[in-house]
Formats: sequence, C-alpha cells, structure tokens
Amino acid sequence: MPKGTKLKPATGATPLIAIAAAAVDTETTGPDATKARVVQIGAMGIAHGKVVRESQLALLIDPGEAIPPEASLVHGITDADVDGAGSFPDAWAQFQEFVGDRILVGHSIGFDLAVLERECRRASLPWAKPRALCVRLLATIANPNLADHSLETIAAWLRLEIAGRHSALGDAIAAGDIFAGLIPELRKRNIRTLGEAEVACLALSDALEAGHRAGWAEPVSRPQAPAFQPVDPYAYRHRVGSLMSSPPVVVKSTKPTRQVIDLMVKRKISSVLVSDGGTPDRPIEEYGIVTERDLLRRISSDAERAFDMPVGSIATRPLISIRAAAFAYRAIGRMDRLKVRHLAVRDDEGVPVGVLSARDLLRLRAAAAIDLDDTIEHAKDAAELAATWSMLPGVVRSLIGEAIDPRVVAEIISDELCSLTRRAAVLAEQQMQIEGHGPPPCVYAVLVLGSGGRGESLMAPDQDNAIVFADGEPGGAEDSWFKNLGTKLADMLDASGVPYCKGGVMAANAAFRGSLGTWKGRVEDWVRRLRPEDLLNVDIVYDLRPVHGDTTLAAQFIEYAYDRGHAEPVFAKLLGEQVTTGNPFTVFGGFQLENGRLDIKKYGLFPIVATARTLAIRHGIRERSTRARLEKLIAQDIGGERDMKAMLAGHSMLIGLLLAQQTHDIYAGIPVSNRIEINALTREQQSELKSLIKRLQSAPDLVRDLMFA
Repeated sequence: MPKGTKLKPATGATPLIAIAAAAVDTETTGPDATKARVVQIGAMGIAHGKVVRESQLALLIDPGEAIPPEASLVHGITDADVDGAGSFPDAWAQFQEFVGDRILVGHSIGFDLAVLERECRRASLPWAKPRALCVRLLATIANPNLADHSLETIAAWLRLEIAGRHSALGDAIAAGDIFAGLIPELRKRNIRTLGEAEVACLALSDALEAGHRAGWAEPVSRPQAPAFQPVDPYAYRHRVGSLMSSPPVVVKSTKPTRQVIDLMVKRKISSVLVSDGGTPDRPIEEYGIVTERDLLRRISSDAERAFDMPVGSIATRPLISIRAAAFAYRAIGRMDRLKVRHLAVRDDEGVPVGVLSARDLLRLRAAAAIDLDDTIEHAKDAAELAATWSMLPGVVRSLIGEAIDPRVVAEIISDELCSLTRRAAVLAEQQMQIEGHGPPPCVYAVLVLGSGGRGESLMAPDQDNAIVFADGEPGGAEDSWFKNLGTKLADMLDASGVPYCKGGVMAANAAFRGSLGTWKGRVEDWVRRLRPEDLLNVDIVYDLRPVHGDTTLAAQFIEYAYDRGHAEPVFAKLLGEQVTTGNPFTVFGGFQLENGRLDIKKYGLFPIVATARTLAIRHGIRERSTRARLEKLIAQDIGGERDMKAMLAGHSMLIGLLLAQQTHDIYAGIPVSNRIEINALTREQQSELKSLIKRLQSAPDLVRDLMFA
C-alpha cells in the first residue's frame, strides 16, 4: 500500500477480498514462544485480495544475545548478519508505521504475536493486540482433508510457488499469496467477511488449545461492532427530485453568452443546460452545462470576445447527471468525487428534469458523516465493489439509531444493490470486449428483480437479476453473448458480496434472459398456466427495475407483462394461491423457534408482499413497492382500510426488526438470515409481532375475497 494512502478501518462486515492487510512473519532465536527473540521481521501489503509486492518491509534485528546454531540452520541468519543491525524498538517503530491499521495475516500467526508482545514488554513498549487472521486455520476451514496444514502443503493445494522459505519476507509473501488464494475457497463455504472468518477460526478449539499450551497468543479476536457513528439523516431521507431546481433552464448552443448571463441574472440561477435544440425533452447525452464559474473563467481569459461567443463553445461536456430518484447522499458523493458543484437531474427515461447545485444541499448537517458515497460508480473490480458494499451495515445501523423509517432504509440498501449491479454489468461488458467477444450484438437492459426491484432489500440479499435484449432466438448468437455476460455478472456480484441466487434467478440461466420477443412469449405461457406450482419465480419479475442499458426495452417488457397479467384473471388467481403463511405457533400459542429464532420473512413479510403484488397485478396497479401497492389499493377502496393499514404498519415493523438483527449478526460474524432472535425483543415487540403474524394468517382468504372486488 503506497505510503500516505488512507484506509477505512476493517470491521466484521468487511469482505475478505476488501480488507487492507499486511502479511507478516518473524524469524527468531528458537521455536519456544516464551523465550524466543526476534532476529528478523518481514511484511508485505495486501489490497483488493492481492499481494502488493511493491509494498514490503524486511528488517534484521540484533536480539542482544547469541543466535543458537540450530536456529541459524533454519533461517540462515547468524550473529554476523545482525551485527550492526538496529534493536527491536527501532524495528518496531518502522513495522508499526508500515502496518498502520491493517489486519495482520500470517501462518501460525499466534506464534508471531506472542513473540512480538514479549519483545514489546521487554522493551517497555506499549502493546495492543492487532486484529489478525491465521492462514493455517483458514486453510483448515477451507480444506479440512489436507494431510497437514503446513505452509508447503497449503501452497501446493492452491498451486502456489514458495520462494525464500524461512526468511521473514519470503514466508510473509507466501502467507499473503495463500490468503489471497483462500478467499474464493472460503467463499464456497459461505465465509465472506472478516467477522465470519474470525468466528469460524474461533470454532477450531483443538487448534487454538494446542497454541495456548505452546504459549502462543490467540490468533484471532472475537468480532465486535464498531462504535456508533452518527449520520446525517437529511442526506438519507431526501431524494434528489425533492431538492433540485425544476424544470431545467435550457438554451440553444448558438445563443450569445451575454444573453445567457442576462437570463441567469433575471432567473437568479447559477447554471443553464445547453443543447442544439434548446428544449428539455431530449436524451441527457445531448446536453452540456454552463455555470457561473465557467462564465467567469471565460471572461477572465478573453474579456473582449467572451460576451459575443456562442454559449455552446463554453459549455462543459459530457454532462454529469444523476437520477431524480437517487438519495441526496449519492449526489453529495458524486459532487465530491468529480469536484463539481452542479449535477443535471434525469428521470428514469434519461431526460433532464432539473438541476441540483451545491447550494441546494446546504441544509445538510455539516458535522455528521455521510459514509456512503459515489465510489461504487467508478469501482474497477470486485474488490473495490466489495469495499463499498461493506460500508452499508454501519450506515444501516446508524440510520436505525436515528429512527429513520425502516422502509426508507430498505430503499437505500436497494439503491446500493442496484448501483452495485449496474457497475458490475459495466465491468462484465468490459471483460467481454477485452476477451475478444466484441461489443453487445444489440441493445439490452439488465434488470434487478424481487426485493431489490421493489426497493425492499435487506442485509441478506442474493442475486435476482435478468437480461432483456432487442433481438435473437434462444440459443442463438445473441443469446450466447448475453449468456457469457450474465455469467460474468453473476461471478462479479458473488465476489463483491452478493451471493449467487440459490433459486437460479440470474441472467446466467436461460430462463432469466431473452429477447423482448422471447420474454413476451414467456408471459403468454405464464398467463395460460393451470397450476400455481408452474409459476415458481414468475411473480418476482413483476417487481423488476432496470439498472443498466436500454430502459425503453425494459419498460416495453414490464408494460406487456402487466397488461397480460391484468387481462387474465386466472393468472392472478393462481398467483394468489401461492400466498401462504404457514403456522409458526405451538399448541399453547407461543412461537415455534429454531435455535431461538423465527423466520419472519416466511411468516410475516412474504404474505404481505405477495398479497400486495397479486392484488396489484389483478387490479392494474403499476407500482413496484409493497408500500405503494397497498396505498393504491386503499385509494381505490379495494379491501378494508383497516386491514391494509395494518399490513402497511406490519411491513415497516418487520423490516425494522430484520435490519436490526441482521446488522448485529454481520458484526458478530454470524451468517445473515431472515431469522430473528425472539428473546432479544422486548415484551412489547414480541406481543406486536405475535399479533401481526396471527392477523396475517388470514392473508390467503383476503386475496381470494379481493380478487374480483
């Protein structure tokens, strides 16, 4: 890692591929950690899941005593080699500066931590145990069937070469390479984050006990949630569309600059959009922007001619824009990243609808953190995507603490998921061209389905995505190209922290990609089905949101799907028969728990979401979110207002309970699920939850009653 690079401290939520780490090793005067003195320290930087070979440290240390010959036979360091070398305090200062806040990684690192602590104590230096991971333990988890878990055996399994064995730097490099090689192997076992890796290592009690008996330090720490960080709720409550100046003022490119200045003074605005046509109804790519600063710079550099110049010659292109539906924090991050003070605002069709300036954002609480920024939009690989994604749990935890509506928090998570998917699609397309597959054979759109499309993602999302493209038959050349793209997209998302969908709802699979004609044919097939079990995963398509590519293509698809679904009552009826609740109660009225937890997605969220979706399709309500669907049903007097409002309140409560549990579990290194720990709830919360789930037992009847209301 280059000197001076600022690193975000790792938390239990940080993916292994995204942690900033330093692989370390020591060479000593002997194998007994209670007596050994350090004669060499080696360290190598790790970033983005790879060893950074230009970032390394190798220090010889004079131990102040003779090096036993048997130790020299192992590492080759003799008294003559350390004659004139610095003492441990000198080396320790350099090591500390090199490591900083990074996670330490090593093979049998408990030994290294023990001898380093003893050296610090001996020299009266302060010691705080660093956060660390042991690749020997991680390899035991990833492949417990290895004959042994020595450095050589692990490296051979991962097909890595070791050079400089038994030198501190050589062994540090080997440990770093092994750590990088273990990341995808651990991911196969659903160990993705630092916290999950720590908990898995702590479960290896026999190995840990053997280390303790040898006088080694515990190689890993128990994951803990970081200190609570306040965030600015304003940035997470408000969307760009509510803050922008609208409609945008647009002038023709040929208009003299003097007239534009007069217009800006008269309108009291700090910018105008510029286009050849001078109207605000064209694709955003056709516009540029001129701001007060652009005019001042031009006048300063060429005062004589500036006022008569056509404004198009001053305009900045390409125009930087943001969606009207984006949250304010995204706009703040984009302005900061690109060092601009104005953003054009576009609608979902890519047409300008306003302008957002830095002045519009002055109401933000300056002292509070924004945390989420715009880095996801320029991430270069899966590791950078993962690093951005790992910031979410902290933000979610803080927003819950600020009493933000849980449904708004879920919308923020969904926005991040959609941004992650969009950027992963861009990177996947770049990979396709680098590998010689050429550009896309036709226009296409990447769609996020399910909870992400509805704006209701929680902290345990998996991939629900699809691709619609303009032309081509199943198995044809176009389909083959998009199959490759879908596979790369799925792999990129999995490596970034969004696992493969267990149900196969991914564009990599044939059922979830196709031309517009193919998708229309599928819709026709759906509406003619006779059994509800034939409609598995069909319902989530009605939640789709386009995140990359041609939005018009996606709009045509969803419009057709809604038209046909609404026109065929039997289709909605079959979807309604999938609205089931299950019975989570014992004969005495308590919850049936599994390991003290209850799946509140299964027994609570699912019946609410499915009820709202099914009735929306049946009654022609073109809304994506559960909240909007229920509110439209109330507005159209479909169903009892009391029942619908109870579902609205229950939906918010369930999301809040799940988000609180999931953020806790992430930092504790517990695999995130849809189950909550019932005994962690207050009595009031338990009572409200029980009442809600009992009420939802009648959801299937409600759907049947309202199908033809």
